[in-house]
Amino acid sequence: MVTTTTAIERSRTPRGARERLRASGVEAAARLAWCAVAIGVRRLAARGGGRAARERALVASARRLARTAGALKGAFAKAGQFASLRHDVLPAAALAELDVLQERVPPLPFRVVERFVEEQLGAPIARSFATFDPAPIGAASIAQVHRARLHDGTDVAVKVQYPWIEAALPSDLRLLRFALRRVARNRRDAVEPLLEEFAAGLREELDFEREARVAAEIAANLAELDRIVVPRAVPSHSTRRVLTMTHHPRIDLRDGGALRARGIAPERVVETLVRAYARMVFRDGLFHADPHPGNLFVVDEPGAAEAPRVLFLDFGLSRRLAPELRRALRGALHAVIARDVEGVVSRMDEMGMIADGARPGVERAVSAMFERLREQGGALALSGGQVLGLKDEAKRLLGETPGLRLPNDLLLYAKTLSYLFALGGRIAPDVDAMRISLPYLLRFLAEAD
Repeated sequence: MVTTTTAIERSRTPRGARERLRASGVEAAARLAWCAVAIGVRRLAARGGGRAARERALVASARRLARTAGALKGAFAKAGQFASLRHDVLPAAALAELDVLQERVPPLPFRVVERFVEEQLGAPIARSFATFDPAPIGAASIAQVHRARLHDGTDVAVKVQYPWIEAALPSDLRLLRFALRRVARNRRDAVEPLLEEFAAGLREELDFEREARVAAEIAANLAELDRIVVPRAVPSHSTRRVLTMTHHPRIDLRDGGALRARGIAPERVVETLVRAYARMVFRDGLFHADPHPGNLFVVDEPGAAEAPRVLFLDFGLSRRLAPELRRALRGALHAVIARDVEGVVSRMDEMGMIADGARPGVERAVSAMFERLREQGGALALSGGQVLGLKDEAKRLLGETPGLRLPNDLLLYAKTLSYLFALGGRIAPDVDAMRISLPYLLRFLAEAD
């Protein structure tokens, strides 16, 4: 690493007036207050307009909240992403609006990025890089990414954390806690643990050195799959808040036309992708938990038509399931296969999914789910499409069953598999993702506790 103590100390106190204001919490509080006023006025106006008017107001409110969170970035944009997964807390209409934060956040001006990179690396940007593209190739909740080239000719992607993020985190979390307590007065027992999980996960994501270590570990775990590419970190040009990794030419794996134009069969891409995720989630317990379209590609290279390789990007949101959670999940799956309602609910209780007094309602919901499974031939007979159908029913059950809550790590686990099946169904519907995953699932079920 080329960072120095002086560079780190400087980076903790944003130098621009706007950045200092953002780090202080004043700007965030003002923007959120204005957003709350606008939402309150809209909801008040819709109060006498019937159910349809109230639903339209809810969607518009979520849209405005998503815009505000995207502009603030950091904890607020990440909270919007986090909230978009919470089918057990928020209605579906609001979740759809918040979901845009998974892919789109407004970028910072290059002058801010340039100054921060120079502070972090302790040298002018021209000394560190032969070229550095001012236009980002992507912007997310805590960082944006720029193409660059090292002086030795290596093409790289530089992930640059927004300068105020770390300094603003304590005030941002206080504001989020205050807002959530106001919004969810009747569900505080469910919201508080979620906020703690969220804060812990965000602190991990802010550590780019951790991200580089996780990427290297996942690359090693998948090394026997020669069609998986994980970019390599460049330690000499990386710090805890700037991460430089090798860049690879790429094709959007959702673009079936572009793949076929290069002679690449989408079916082979999906098979490779499913096999990699099945290994991560069922065998390794450490998995890339952010499989949105900006993080998965096909490497554009000679020979791709014969042996297409899948490129994984952005390992900030990766999860390692705790051994106790893996044991409880394995027990729950055994109970599902045996159609043992009591066994499933007991394992759910072990995983902290059931609030006090909510067990009878959860048992009824699980019984209803088992009936659906019975109609479709049992858990192990499901196709990828049927799994997605059950996912939608599970969302409904989460929303309609009081006291039922998913731990965030388990939710990311389920979301990752769900996205995988949906992606496969979209670009290669003839590939049965469940069939490819089944050997890994069976080995997972056979493991000794």
